[in-house]
Amino acid sequence: MADKRNKQSQVRKNSSEYYSSLRTKRGVKTIDHYATPTMKNPSLSDRRRIKTIPHIWAYGDRLYKLASQYYGDTRYWWVIAWWNSYPTEAAIATGAKLRIPLNLEEALDALGV
Repeated sequence: MADKRNKQSQVRKNSSEYYSSLRTKRGVKTIDHYATPTMKNPSLSDRRRIKTIPHIWAYGDRLYKLASQYYGDTRYWWVIAWWNSYPTEAAIATGAKLRIPLNLEEALDALGV
């Protein structure tokens, strides 16, 4: 599950001259480029169906810490951010109420990942 976003992405093998120094440095013939995944916003029915827990954003909070606490994996910080429509932690004001989806698989499905 940890690499679910990348497994579904299209991979382009890039042998462009632009990356020749990087390829030489890494000792490879091509560089793998992953397409940006297309995600959707969870629908109202998804938001009602998927159980969430409230969290009041406090000074010192970090999305990766919440992901570790609820999902056991810091790499899923983006699920909490996307679910709550925050592009970055800097956009979250102290005292903001976040909803954290408890079932990660259901949340990923609702996000179209």
